[in-house]
Amino acid sequence: MQFVTSRLEALTKLNKFIESDISNYNSKRNFDFGVTDRNNVSCLSPYITHRLISEYETAKLVLKKYPFQKVDKFIQEIFWRVYWKGWLELRPKVWSDFIEDIKTIEENEKYLQAVNGKTEIECFNDWVNELKNFNYLHNHTRMLFASIWIFTLGLPWQKGAEFFMKHLFDGDAASNTLSWRWVAGIQTKGKNYLAKSWNISKFTNNKYKNIKLNESALPLTDKREYKLKPLSFNYENNSNENLLAFENELNLENQKLKKYKNIYLVLLGNDIRKLKLDHKVIDYKSKIINDQKMRFDQIQLLDEVKLQLILEKARSFDVIHPCIGENYSYLNSVRKKYNLNLNFVLREEDKFSWQFSNKGYFNFKYNIPNILSKFKIN
Repeated sequence: MQFVTSRLEALTKLNKFIESDISNYNSKRNFDFGVTDRNNVSCLSPYITHRLISEYETAKLVLKKYPFQKVDKFIQEIFWRVYWKGWLELRPKVWSDFIEDIKTIEENEKYLQAVNGKTEIECFNDWVNELKNFNYLHNHTRMLFASIWIFTLGLPWQKGAEFFMKHLFDGDAASNTLSWRWVAGIQTKGKNYLAKSWNISKFTNNKYKNIKLNESALPLTDKREYKLKPLSFNYENNSNENLLAFENELNLENQKLKKYKNIYLVLLGNDIRKLKLDHKVIDYKSKIINDQKMRFDQIQLLDEVKLQLILEKARSFDVIHPCIGENYSYLNSVRKKYNLNLNFVLREEDKFSWQFSNKGYFNFKYNIPNILSKFKIN
């Protein structure tokens, strides 16, 4: 299994999936047939995470060929990512609390056994090694993995979410953090996801059998409540000649780039990150960013050191909103330090869609046709 690093290659992968494999998605998407057989899923998540291709153009290309009813499960899965982003934008303290929680959790012997694939659970150990070797796990397997981590191994969900972010090519602050909370039973309070031996056996095509798991664990509890914080993006189309973007917002095609004298693409290194990334993940992000540089003349690639040199000279920037997570937190810290004037560029599709993230996914799913219609995607 190999992931590409350019927008053109990502679009080629998307079109191949649409032409050849999407017809099997509804019925086979939950099966994990192993790293050599992924035709039942799209494996597009690394490109969508970095927005080499966006959720919206993905949906548009799919619906150009198929009616919604034929591909509804795939469209819904794509929009889960949009929903999670919106949900976290409306409750940003969930992310900051998660980061603070990690600082206080000890990496004990049980944790070390888990992250090194040395537990007594064969499937879990195999998935640890697969994650480290390929920087990807099947989506259903991620749920099973998280459930075993939390309820059978008794490890903190926060450290599991951190482990995923370290190794996944498609690690996304919203989707990853909130999915782990959901499995734990604190995202939808009182409703956890329990991995069961029969479930693992069925959806791995009987590769694993008779797995000893805690199949009756109660949901975790978290007394913290998170109030909605209204979205506010005051973007004014002024005379800025500088544009900032981070590696998780690389789809620059539909931005008005001609007016910018300088476009700075930023990739934070591990020295500055709250969540340290595996070197292969950093390398992957670097390759993706380099593809952008080849396509746009005015782009400069920056790490945090080079960025700070720029910030000492310039004070006003347009910024493609990087969403709540590592990049946004860093941006806020330098914003205060250098007294920056930042105008956030938010995609109209996100701005419209995120308003439906104020409740559970059912409410959001109900409004997917409205989103599709609004932007002429259907």
